[in-house]
Amino acid sequence: MYEPREDSFLLQKYVAQYSRGIVLDMGTGSGIQAVEASHSKKVVKVYAVDVNRFVIRHCRESIINKKIVFLKSNLFSVFKGDKRYRGMKFDTIIFNPPYLPNDPKAPDVALDGGKHGYELVVKFLHDAKFYIKPKTRILLVFSSLTGKDTLDKYLYKQHYKFRELEKENSFFEGIYIYLIENED
Repeated sequence: MYEPREDSFLLQKYVAQYSRGIVLDMGTGSGIQAVEASHSKKVVKVYAVDVNRFVIRHCRESIINKKIVFLKSNLFSVFKGDKRYRGMKFDTIIFNPPYLPNDPKAPDVALDGGKHGYELVVKFLHDAKFYIKPKTRILLVFSSLTGKDTLDKYLYKQHYKFRELEKENSFFEGIYIYLIENED
């Protein structure tokens, strides 16, 4: 399980401010973003998903909140395959993805964003188009090691409008929080 770190706490600052309606917490990890979103009166329901079944079990056992539904899912797979959730669209999506370039010597699914670090984020952004409403907000955290220019170009190409809400520098990387919306 991905224990909350600087990126999680930085993202958490914006979750309460921007979450509304039906929320998807993609890659919920410890569940802190789902819990934060659930505290907002503007939030109706939070679907917190993670690829790791042990993470989902831990969250179900340790977080009791009627607004939150914890589901095992590889990105949007549960919303494609399970007829109970098929066709869902979200008002807010929160994603603290694995965003670091993979390290073949120390593979870690909680950190590995692909060969260059941005591949998983790009796949998420591509697939998200099928699960968003015209005014959906996506809160995304990523690292300068992910390839910020590549992500920016991809967002422009896919007709997303976005803005940087905050950047926090550490000794070896910058952590970005983006607010992304559909231009279409």
